[in-house]
Amino acid sequence: MDERAFTRVAEEYAGRLYAVAYRLLRNRADAEDAVQRALMKAFAARASYSPRWAVSTWLYRVLSNVCIDELRRRRPCPEPAPSGVAHHTGEIDRVDLARALDAVPREARLLLALHYVNGLSYRELAKIRGISVNTVESQLARGKAILRKALEDKKG
Repeated sequence: MDERAFTRVAEEYAGRLYAVAYRLLRNRADAEDAVQRALMKAFAARASYSPRWAVSTWLYRVLSNVCIDELRRRRPCPEPAPSGVAHHTGEIDRVDLARALDAVPREARLLLALHYVNGLSYRELAKIRGISVNTVESQLARGKAILRKALEDKKG
């Protein structure tokens, strides 16, 4: 992949990569940094890219590794909502959702973000994370169950 082709790919996927990074890191600056680091790593490794892989799979894998490294480095803190501004997702407050997501294990949280934010299939998730489709299914089910319980506990 030459430099021009990489630039087009980076421009095409930057927004989607940012959405995943933000869902995982819950901080605008950290998400932007993660995308930038992931694109720099991908650019440096572009000679090793094989067209047999989907570009999206390759980029999401690089990004997910960068985000996991960042999450391991520090405990994530949700961005506080601006005072006086209510953010609601249905009946769930954005801060409540962020706290509930903290209860979900890192790998399941990553898979939830990739699946629900970017609409990736179980097969794509398995390729990105280097795990089986069955593992993807069980991690997503576990993550959703933990998230649901955490949100129900908040209501009750």
